[in-house]
Amino acid sequence: MTSIKRIEDWGEVMRSIIESKKLLEALWAMDAEAVAEGIDRAHEEISILQYNDENSLSCTINLAFYYAREYYTIIRELPTGKGFADICLIPRRLHSDKPAVVIELKKDQNAQGAIDQIKQKNYVKALEDYKGNLLLVGINYGKDKKHTCIIEKIQL
Repeated sequence: MTSIKRIEDWGEVMRSIIESKKLLEALWAMDAEAVAEGIDRAHEEISILQYNDENSLSCTINLAFYYAREYYTIIRELPTGKGFADICLIPRRLHSDKPAVVIELKKDQNAQGAIDQIKQKNYVKALEDYKGNLLLVGINYGKDKKHTCIIEKIQL
């Protein structure tokens, strides 16, 4: 006979989900510092992951924003205007009040460069049928082993 773990036995899992929820709320509030700190904490949880490229950083972002799956369809490498947006969060029909999100990732560069790339390569074109708020998010992982983040809001 198998035993079912009680919810109290899921402490670490529940803590991770709560952290992910707080991170999503910080994103909606456009609190770039809290977003960067939340991603730092998620990276510590999987400290064996070395950021050798943006793909490795993408794995951490997907883990950190796990709770976002409640509200969004998450798409990696979405074909867009002149390239591929690293991560897009498209609101589910039931949550159309939430902003769509385009996340561009950089390693050893800067978060503003990521925002500039979203604009220069017209990554928002892939969301032209979406009507509402759109958050542009640039995230960089620097040589100082910290994440930085910039968030801009635009209206579609």
